Amino acid sequence: MPMSPDLNLLTTPLLSAHEDAGALLIDFAGWNMPVRYTSDRQEHEAVRTAVGMFDLSHMAQIFISGAQAAQGLNRCFISPMDKMSVGRAKYSMLTNDEGGILDDLIVYRLADDEYLVVANASNREVVVREVTKRCSEVDPDIEVDDRTRDRAIIAVQGPHAVEVMKAAGFADAVDIRYYSITRAEFEGEEVLVARTGYTGEDGFEVYLAADKARRLWDVFLEVGADAGITRCGLACRDTLRLEAGMPLYGNELSAELSPADVGMGRMVKFDHEFVGSQALSKREARYALIGLRGEGRRAARAGSTVLHDGKEVGVVTSGVLSPTLGYPIALARVTLPAPDVGTQLDIDVRGKTQPMTVVDTPFYSRPK
Repeated sequence: MPMSPDLNLLTTPLLSAHEDAGALLIDFAGWNMPVRYTSDRQEHEAVRTAVGMFDLSHMAQIFISGAQAAQGLNRCFISPMDKMSVGRAKYSMLTNDEGGILDDLIVYRLADDEYLVVANASNREVVVREVTKRCSEVDPDIEVDDRTRDRAIIAVQGPHAVEVMKAAGFADAVDIRYYSITRAEFEGEEVLVARTGYTGEDGFEVYLAADKARRLWDVFLEVGADAGITRCGLACRDTLRLEAGMPLYGNELSAELSPADVGMGRMVKFDHEFVGSQALSKREARYALIGLRGEGRRAARAGSTVLHDGKEVGVVTSGVLSPTLGYPIALARVTLPAPDVGTQLDIDVRGKTQPMTVVDTPFYSRPK
């Protein structure tokens, strides 16, 4: 039985679809979101073997436009946005004056003078405030428009994603490269189709007006039936992204950590001036983010202590019994110098020490 929605929570345009399907709804970053419809494992496996569909409408959609939009966004992010071609996307970070990570996000260039920033739901207000402030310092005529509440995002992810997208009428949009975006049409209205995702599989994210969301959701269910399309909630999205070695803000990333602290120092480009650039040019990495593989069925969880030769060296940031691989995996933040791949560490799992081995990430990579 679905839970009664909390009237104090924000809702996506697809709430009725989730309720009709009997989804378990939870408070996620202030939004009433489906955590699962059936079982976490079933939904996870659907994305790995067939195709899964997600409501991502809680994520921020911030449109930036103006003649100086590129220069304004250069001031915002650790990577330059003026060099990105129209139709391309870039994963980047917003940092504070000290170089701490305020959010990790994706920036799409829609036109020479127009961008779309897709940020984490939990950081939407921070990102809107900081992007508005920083862009105005470059040019007060740059427009920053938070359209999150008027928009929706539907993700189609998995080996059969292209097939489903074509069947839904997006045949002209599916040939774009990974980390690209294009304009398309759905029932007479413009939508944006991006080849991006957070699952480790090939897939697409469709950005559209809120009033068209339920209709597109139902179309995907109808045309994707033969391909095995499955409604998917936030729980399996988390296990999918962890298998793919992708960080989650609030687990692997925070304002106390710099990009170098999480192994992403190479993303920082000092060929442009951005908020935090001076601090990052002097700030040394303190930690490393490592992958761990265990044996058996007991998974380490976020907060578990990491020990090396009896000495505490770090903490697990995310952990799960991998549905795809069949063994425990985890990401952990450890102090430098980081242990080499192949090193055995001891993890405190609910009061009992459990060995795990340092491995390369991602844990899972889709077949090419």
